[in-house]
Amino acid sequence: MKEIHHVRLAFASICVFVFLFFNVHVISAQNYIPRDFILLNCGGPSTADDMDGRKWMTDDKSKFLPAAGNSTTSRAATQVPSVLETPFMTTRVFHSNFTYTFPVAPTRLFLRLYFYPSSYGGLDASDARFSVSTQTHTLLNNFSASQTAEALNFPTIVKEYSINVENGRLSLTFTPSPTHPKAYAFVNGIEIVSMPDIYSETSGTVLIVGQSSPFTVDNTTALENIRRLNVGGNDISPSADTGMHRPWFDDSPYLFAAAKGVTTITEQNTRITYPPSISTYVAPVDIYSTARTMGPDSNVNLNYNLTWVFSVDSGFFYLVRLHFCEIDAGITKVNQRVFDIFIFNQTATLSVDVIESAGSNYAPMFKDYVVMVPSYGDPQKDLWLQLHPHKSSRPNYYDSILNGVEIFKINNSDANLAGPNPVPAAKQEIIDPSLAIPGSSHGKSKNRMAIIAGVVCGAVVLGLIIGFFVVAAKRRRGMDCISVTGQSGWLTLSVYGNSPLAETNADGSYASSLLSNRRHFSFAEIKAATREFDESLVLGVGGFGKVYKGEIDGETRKVAIKRGNPLSEQGVHEFQTEIDMLSKLRHRHLVSLIGYCEENCEMILVYDYMSHGTLREHLYKSHNPPLSWRQRLEICIGAARGLHYLHTGAKHTIIHRDVKTTNILLDEKWVAKVSDFGLSKTGPSLDHTHVSTVVKGSFGYLDPEYFRRQQLTEKSDVYSFGVVLFEVLCARPALNPTLPKEEVSLAEWAAHCYIKGVLDQIIDTFLKGKIASECLKKFAETAMKCVSDQSIDRPSMGDVLWNLEFALQLQETAEESGEVGSGMEVEGQLDVAYKGKMDPDASPGMDGNITDSRSTGISMSIGGRSLASEDSYGLTPSTVFSQILNPKGR
Repeated sequence: MKEIHHVRLAFASICVFVFLFFNVHVISAQNYIPRDFILLNCGGPSTADDMDGRKWMTDDKSKFLPAAGNSTTSRAATQVPSVLETPFMTTRVFHSNFTYTFPVAPTRLFLRLYFYPSSYGGLDASDARFSVSTQTHTLLNNFSASQTAEALNFPTIVKEYSINVENGRLSLTFTPSPTHPKAYAFVNGIEIVSMPDIYSETSGTVLIVGQSSPFTVDNTTALENIRRLNVGGNDISPSADTGMHRPWFDDSPYLFAAAKGVTTITEQNTRITYPPSISTYVAPVDIYSTARTMGPDSNVNLNYNLTWVFSVDSGFFYLVRLHFCEIDAGITKVNQRVFDIFIFNQTATLSVDVIESAGSNYAPMFKDYVVMVPSYGDPQKDLWLQLHPHKSSRPNYYDSILNGVEIFKINNSDANLAGPNPVPAAKQEIIDPSLAIPGSSHGKSKNRMAIIAGVVCGAVVLGLIIGFFVVAAKRRRGMDCISVTGQSGWLTLSVYGNSPLAETNADGSYASSLLSNRRHFSFAEIKAATREFDESLVLGVGGFGKVYKGEIDGETRKVAIKRGNPLSEQGVHEFQTEIDMLSKLRHRHLVSLIGYCEENCEMILVYDYMSHGTLREHLYKSHNPPLSWRQRLEICIGAARGLHYLHTGAKHTIIHRDVKTTNILLDEKWVAKVSDFGLSKTGPSLDHTHVSTVVKGSFGYLDPEYFRRQQLTEKSDVYSFGVVLFEVLCARPALNPTLPKEEVSLAEWAAHCYIKGVLDQIIDTFLKGKIASECLKKFAETAMKCVSDQSIDRPSMGDVLWNLEFALQLQETAEESGEVGSGMEVEGQLDVAYKGKMDPDASPGMDGNITDSRSTGISMSIGGRSLASEDSYGLTPSTVFSQILNPKGR
């Protein structure tokens, strides 16, 4: 009996343990059960499941529709492969005011609106301009789904709002824009989910960043979700949320440059335990199970910020919620990892210690901040979120950590959440982690200056820069300009004033000898050429200012006119470098600098006009007809010749540092010309292998080794050019955040497909059956070598050029023999071409009989033509190129 009693006690103890274990588990991961959960598939079938298995019902003859209303249902005319059937392929169209009415419990709820801009019933998608409002707030105004989708490069748009409903009824009104004659409204799906009040803030403890004023988020406040990110982890589907069906997305597309830090995940069998101070509904366990940190090297961490950049509408307050959980098993005590937080270039919090705030590791916590994005300037601005190690407390590790981010727009005083439609085709993708390095924790102004570096940040900088230009104009034209710094001269800013490249005129002004061989234009000529800087002639906008199309010499010659923005310090440095390089370089495949203007405190450069624009404009997202494969090869060869000349044709190597398809221009004869030398750098001397410099470049094209080591070589250009080659082959952007995570980066995805032997599946469909298999093999092999992770494994630009020339010969031979052009598909020809991994023993030069012309001192040639000097009009004189003294760059 005693044994039986002991067995019963043991069994009871086990049951109690199991109960307590699972009870704790349930408490730590409990989901919210919504009172109202509506999934409305507008114009769709009676029921349909989405990819998460959620069941959507049709709005046809629904109780949510008004008794009378002018609306029709339709199916999208076309379906992009990435667009889901439910809820995007059917819609309800409104030609006049139309109101849905939803009976809901008096509570706060999530409202999500789904849009797929397409042709419905023959309607033009661009005519869909409308407003959406509830009984209390304006959500959208003159909204264009097609323009928004084009600007964001998303095929579909989902708008999410958090709204409090007090009277048990949510009215949702769609109104076609009265100012647009053909305007109509539409919606593909409507989702309504009750939610707990987890975002309200009435305690007065949340202050506006940069101010001491508290901010209140109460029942009268409406929020629009801007971003919801799982930092360091994968996408989380709505069904995996805590009952509110919130989608969480991978944070990597929003990281600043290549400064990605290190992703961390909890060890197996480690449980995240929510403390009593935080609701289990706030974020799912998966958010707190992954994180992004800066890495193990404290010296590296102290020299950069872990940075995310988000585009937001100006003129609104934003609620920024940051989720933290210390998931490093080795960090268990206070003052082991301490860091500072900066939001919108302002100090948000100094000395954040997750262990101290949460009480232990594996315990979630979050911090809320409110930031004001002022309305002056551009309608949309970049909201920077930055983390940096805190030094003054001397923690064990100079590091920072983040697990999740949520950003919400807050309605303004007019109960409005609507912002402007984003502008498509933004051309600038420049990154510069040096802008993110903080100055000091002793003051906000120092930190702000270090973070935004070359950007205008106050009246002092504004006056300083204007003063420079004012003095320059006074020296040149005798205008009444006042000197602020004592320096003078247009080209003497920071660089040329104390340079042997400058000479002094009799009147005391500086005139750079660099431009002595270029034409001088009067400001009157420039105004006439651009029709008083007519906005309709703008070709592009950059950190320097605007580029206009113009006509000179009696309207007989078309030119591109780059007008510097005197308020942009980064524009000044771009101009200086551009002049430095182009004043000495002449080559058929480099853009030509014709002349300049320096009157009226202006900085203006005049170039030959490239009538066919950029290479990118002929690859994707364009109404231009697609280029033939031979055209693409010849353009790549031309660009390679230009880059090879930069690397080997001058006395000193010149590294472009911003090679991409928007910086390869095409003239009227489709001749490729490399442009935009604002980031260019003189390469290492013969006794050095690299130049140590801050990292600069463009998203998707940046050499990973250059970022890691901050050591620049000409092989960094080779990597970028390899991305260009894949872009030409696949006709897709270097980065596309709308694609699955593994496909976002073209270089990584193309390399993956190459290794798997399925590269043919991602090439431009227009090229199917038009590329000779041997040509494709050589082209793909060349691109793969270029994007090798280690620079030593990459070929020189001379080797790249040789291989592209050879690929063109293979294509021409196949076309002459009739092997291509008959419509036969490429797929069957590719297995031998590149299936499997590359030969690990292959030399960096790809072909053993080819050598680097610069290293041997012998000019390599093909068909008797020198690659180093082809089409050049004289090599660069021996004068050493001036380096930019201020490294802040763009």
